[in-house]
Amino acid sequence: MSRPVRRQPKFLSIALPLAVLCLLCPNPFHGQSSPTSTAASEKRSLSQSQPPALGTAANPDLPKFEVATIKPAAPSDNSMLMFTPDGISIHGIPMKMLLRESFGVEDDRILGEPNWVKNRFDIEAKVDADDAPKLKNMKFDQRRAMVLPLLEDRFNLKYHHETRELPMYALVVAKSGLKMKASAADDPPKEDSAAKPDDSDAKDKPRMGRHSLMMNGRGHLESTGTTTETLSHVLAQQLGRTVVNKTNLTGNYDYTLQWTPDDVGTPMGGDAGPGKGDISPDAGGPTLFTALEEQLGLKLESTKGTVDVIVIDHIDLPSQN
Repeated sequence: MSRPVRRQPKFLSIALPLAVLCLLCPNPFHGQSSPTSTAASEKRSLSQSQPPALGTAANPDLPKFEVATIKPAAPSDNSMLMFTPDGISIHGIPMKMLLRESFGVEDDRILGEPNWVKNRFDIEAKVDADDAPKLKNMKFDQRRAMVLPLLEDRFNLKYHHETRELPMYALVVAKSGLKMKASAADDPPKEDSAAKPDDSDAKDKPRMGRHSLMMNGRGHLESTGTTTETLSHVLAQQLGRTVVNKTNLTGNYDYTLQWTPDDVGTPMGGDAGPGKGDISPDAGGPTLFTALEEQLGLKLESTKGTVDVIVIDHIDLPSQN
């Protein structure tokens, strides 16, 4: 049964501590979106560079979550994964997405997971009060790496690494030439004139919308000041296959990308299959591959590469609180 088209925007904010993680999205920028989740919208930050696998032994220098509550999520279209000052807040996120974020790799590099990883969970986890100040200056990859020990403890996660040759895509500039608009340079940071003298954190608060991606329904992507590394990560999550950025473009770009989803890959969120996505507003529109070349002057080329993959040996439904 088809579902009505939902046109509510999905904001993919740039990663910082306290950044909201959305649907695909995917991975660190500079900016922040509101932590409020709306119907049919899932929020997650995207990385400007495809991260290496984080599935290594737990880093003893990273703070540990001292308290965590885990429960199955109630049926809902809302999903949110947000870093908080003292931990992490997760609502309606599939286990598959949690694995992807914890290991820092795309879906195609996680193998052997059971079918129930499509199940969604609500998780509230906090570090000890003495460790909370440490979170403020931690890098994005460090914050999400903290989730892995939690999965090992509460879901009895066990895994190992292997080297595999996998099909992937290379993102390159098309022969027709680049069609994206380079973003204007950022203004120098200014102190908030309205801040109180003792508000020492005011000048460090991120400015909204300086670097952001917005999904307006499936098949519509709008960028303000984001990189091609970020785009490659979004494409990987749309296609369910690793995308390597080979454009050699290092700047930030403003663009709009509109295409007709074909449900071949895993949409943002990780658990919608063929026939389960929203209906495209333009069933006769271009495919993602065609839209990239015609609208942005970029192209996806099929290739193969030898990569590190994570093989899931065991994972249980969560232990009761």
